[in-house]
Amino acid sequence: MVAVERVESLAKSGIESIPKEYIRPKEELESINDVFQEEKKEDGPQVPTIDLQDIESEDEKIREKCIEELKKAAMDWGVMHLINHGIPVELMERVKRSGEEFFGLPVEEKEKYANDQANGKIQGYGSKLANNASGQLEWEDYFFHLAYPEDKRDLSLWPKTPTDYIEATSEYAKCLRLLATKVFKALSIGLGLEPDRLEKEVGGLEELLLQMKINYYPKCPQPELALGVEAHTDVSALTFILHNMVPGLQLFYEGKWVIAKCVPDSIVMHIGDTLEILSNGKFKSILHRGLVNKEKVRISWAVFCEPPKDKIVLKPLPEMVSVESPAKFPPRTFAQHLAHKLFKNDQEELVSEKKDQV
Repeated sequence: MVAVERVESLAKSGIESIPKEYIRPKEELESINDVFQEEKKEDGPQVPTIDLQDIESEDEKIREKCIEELKKAAMDWGVMHLINHGIPVELMERVKRSGEEFFGLPVEEKEKYANDQANGKIQGYGSKLANNASGQLEWEDYFFHLAYPEDKRDLSLWPKTPTDYIEATSEYAKCLRLLATKVFKALSIGLGLEPDRLEKEVGGLEELLLQMKINYYPKCPQPELALGVEAHTDVSALTFILHNMVPGLQLFYEGKWVIAKCVPDSIVMHIGDTLEILSNGKFKSILHRGLVNKEKVRISWAVFCEPPKDKIVLKPLPEMVSVESPAKFPPRTFAQHLAHKLFKNDQEELVSEKKDQV
């Protein structure tokens, strides 16, 4: 297995300038600003906050109002802060504490959990490899593993230290799975479908996978030159994110990068490509990226709710297609969609590299 330099080790080595592999292309650099200054801005569009308190209210009018707000945010932004989501704050704090403690271990301890991407072992502790056309790297290390369903996970790959990691993360995954059902149901109703339709289309209780990725963004000596995560859309159906209240998430909304403010006790939820495809583009999978800074470590806990790779063909639902609104996406399995995105990104990078060489 090839030894990979961890970004944390690089950050702690005392360097004042970052290696060239981490410097973004010049057309991107123009839009990378100080994250703390960006967060203070009060003007301009703001990521919506959706209160889920009434999502299952007995009162039909109140319930419909909540569903309508969720649907509007899914169509307009494709990302939102969820409050009153039903997941105990103490449990969220336990998940964050155990993740912080794991990343607080010495790098050599964490290396015992190293993944081996070259050989297809993607679960475990890792850093991005320069496997794209430009050889570009991101300013982050991460820990990735399947969290749910319980019968499909491999606990031998999960951190043993701290001791609460397995219990807290397992409990959190169970709670998120219930929250995902509530959201799928509300979004189905919002599209005029049967309440259980979207959840069935992405694999149901047996097949929908919840993948946990803890992103660790060390302090960066030149944050104006780097990104923690480059611009992308999520391939999932839904993504749920916790963070350590350090800003960094940016959304590309109406032609501009908008920073997501930190909302206490909320969960950030993204609509992913899978729901964008099923809804034929009615729901939006928004382009987003992660900024870094030189003062504070940022950590986020992303859980991707994904359909099985090969069992389901993703395509716009027949109810979402009409003469006026033809299908915008060809039929593909989830695995084919992933491969298509990787291929497309590599092609785009090759083209822009050639432009730079002209």
